[in-house]
Amino acid sequence: MSLDSSRTAFARAQQSIGGGAGSGMRAAMRPHPLFVERASGAHVWDLDGDRYIDYVMGWGPLVLGHGNAHVLNAVSDAMKSMQLVGTGHLGEILAAEAVLEAVPHAERLLWSNTGTEAIQVALRLARAATGRQRVVKFIRCYHGWHDSVLASLSDTDSGQEAVPASKGQSPAALQDLITAGFNDVEQIAEILSAARDRDIAAVVLDPIMSNAGLEAARPEFLATIRRLCDEHGVVLIFDEVITGFRLARGGAAEYCGVQPDLSVFGKAMAGGFTQSAVAGRADLIDEVTRGVVHAGTFNSNPIAMAAVKATMEALAEGFVYERLEAAGLAFERTVGPALAAAPRPATLNRVGSLLQIIPSAGYGATNGSDPQWNRFVGSLLSEGVMITPSGKAFVSVAHTEEDFEVTAEAVGSALASD
Repeated sequence: MSLDSSRTAFARAQQSIGGGAGSGMRAAMRPHPLFVERASGAHVWDLDGDRYIDYVMGWGPLVLGHGNAHVLNAVSDAMKSMQLVGTGHLGEILAAEAVLEAVPHAERLLWSNTGTEAIQVALRLARAATGRQRVVKFIRCYHGWHDSVLASLSDTDSGQEAVPASKGQSPAALQDLITAGFNDVEQIAEILSAARDRDIAAVVLDPIMSNAGLEAARPEFLATIRRLCDEHGVVLIFDEVITGFRLARGGAAEYCGVQPDLSVFGKAMAGGFTQSAVAGRADLIDEVTRGVVHAGTFNSNPIAMAAVKATMEALAEGFVYERLEAAGLAFERTVGPALAAAPRPATLNRVGSLLQIIPSAGYGATNGSDPQWNRFVGSLLSEGVMITPSGKAFVSVAHTEEDFEVTAEAVGSALASD
């Protein structure tokens, strides 16, 4: 793979787009962002016409693969009727009913556009319902780029005082944030036991910490949080932007066996189109009828609603989650040995169809700051395999055993030449 056209396109993009990409995550791809002209199934083709096995999959949404016919046909039909209207329409009701039917604990929902927006809506609902202000989040967990939750993302961060994660953040926005160690049962029990005195309204939790090494919350940890939230009147919010509709049709609540008060969905819910939602207890969602402001010109737009409904219909087919689990297991069994056998071995973490390559001690951080790790990710791309800059791989129902075998060969070559 020459990557010549992508290199040229990136240089051109830097003249008109800040950082040369529409998102900082894309700009972090090594050796530089890939520019594609088409996608189908589990593959993308770059501007030179070269094909790549895609494990980025839109950064997670495409559990059905690129170009799922059922979703695209539904969107095409919707576009013939309307693009955007400033009124209600039947599509938003049908999509909401489809989501609520899939998620056992959800009684009502609110539509939004991105995970970052939806998290802010969920926190506002929790504060309104409880009359309290402070929020607990866990170190290394990412809940969007908004000032009020973008904090304490590094392994070196510790303690309960939030550490800003970006230049330009307002320090005042983090004053209501309390941070705790993920899977630290003793610490969260101590914090929540004083929830009323500490003015804690909510706990926001990624039950599968998918942006920091792919670590699942332990059952004892989840059970402790659920029990103490109930005892002390704290709203438990699951951030399921990544895990929702990927690990199970009912989301992480079904997968983990613990029900939150609110869940935030995005990514896989709309099959590659832009949409998010906050779903959960009716009394909490209905705070929007009691003074909580929730707005958005593009909320529940007809195109996204058609995509959501069609995606929910596709995911209701029982074979989807069997195939996702089988694909994740096949990746692990095929690529895992290639990682372990390399001169500088790496390991693989897996939760369902979420996978994360963990570098050996010889590598540094996977946040773009380590040259060796960047060379490894860049070498994979040159071999026709695209993973995220951090080493995460999202598999879909469109990936095949052949894709995994090619990936294993590419991993072996990349690690041997590094």
